[in-house]
Parts: sequence; C-alpha cells; structure tokens
Amino acid sequence: MKNINILFDLDGTLIDSTDAILESFGVAYASMQYNKPHDDLIKAQIGHPLDDMFRTLGAKEEDLNQLVFNYKMHYREINQAMTTLLPHAIEAVEEASKIANLAVVTTKTSKYSIELLKHLGIFEYFDAFIGRDDVEHPKPHPQPILKALKLLDNDCPSWMIGDTCMDMESAKAANINAVGVECGYISRYELEKCTNLIKTNALEAVRAIVSYNI
Repeated sequence: MKNINILFDLDGTLIDSTDAILESFGVAYASMQYNKPHDDLIKAQIGHPLDDMFRTLGAKEEDLNQLVFNYKMHYREINQAMTTLLPHAIEAVEEASKIANLAVVTTKTSKYSIELLKHLGIFEYFDAFIGRDDVEHPKPHPQPILKALKLLDNDCPSWMIGDTCMDMESAKAANINAVGVECGYISRYELEKCTNLIKTNALEAVRAIVSYNI
C-alpha cells in the first residue's frame, strides 16, 4: 500500500476536451431551437455538472433534461476523437502512481469518461473513479471525494488536484489538501480566491505533493 492518495479532476487538469464540449453544446442547443451562447461563456462553466451549465447559460428549467440528453448523445460519439491529454498529464499520472494511490473525481459521466481514459491510455493507473452519476451531490460538495477515499480504503494523507474552485472547495469540505493548476478554464486570479497553492500543471502539482510528503 502506498502512503499518499492523489485525486485528479479531469477537464482542465488532465485532459482537454474543449472542442468536443463546445460542439456538443452546439448540437444540443440547435436540437431545441436555442441560440448557442458565445464559446467563452460555455468554457467559463466547464467543470460544473451539465444541467447546472445549461441552467446558468439561460436554458429553461423544463428543457434541461432534454438538452443534457442531446448533449450526451453527441458527446459520446465524438469525445475520443476530439479529446487530448494536456501537456505533462501522462508524466503527472505516471509519477504520481509510483508513490500514491490514484483516483479520478469528476463531474463528467463515468461510463464515457472511463472509455475515454482507456482510449488515452491512462485508465490503468487509477484505483478508483467517481463521476457525476456516482453521487447525489457533485463538487463542490465533499461527497465525491469522500466516496473516492472510501473506495481507496486507507487512512493515507490525501490530496486533490484540480483547476477550479469547485475542486478546492470540495477538498476543503472533505478535510483533505488541494493543489490548484493553471492549465484549466479559470484564471490564476480566480484560483487565488480559493487556494494559495497553485502550480502550472498537474505534473508540477504532483511534484509539490511529493516534496510535501517526503
């Protein structure tokens, strides 16, 4: 058993699925005769659950379920072809796996995210996976992190690596440490509102955790 737990967010932390997300939003909006918001407005919401994203972007409450369904139907067809690992993500996961038990904690749907990580060649590194459909309350609630830690089944010091304040707030609520990364969808200025430990990317975050735990 390794002596640290490291939990990773996905979008903006390990993967870049921006193009797939934007295209899927466009398809979902068109299917319901909505005008698609500007891409920057959509990108600013990445990391939130889909229903919350559509709600914040102005969709009617009675249309949310259908918009989410239409989004997912298109996203599952294109996400593998239109998603890449972020720079240094593979090195981050490889390095972390040498000293830590690893988990993913994301607001993305589990099934398609697991298929995606298998396609990208990194799923085998993770000991647990928690998606939006695995919990009642998504980040920033602590439930996703607490469920991941329960699956890891140990009392090791635990860290969350993520690119949004939702990740930082979820970690704080779950009483674990967190590192913010600048490679995602919000600015360093916004991250500084919720953490004072920020690194450029996931690899730098992992190395900071290793140094802290030596």
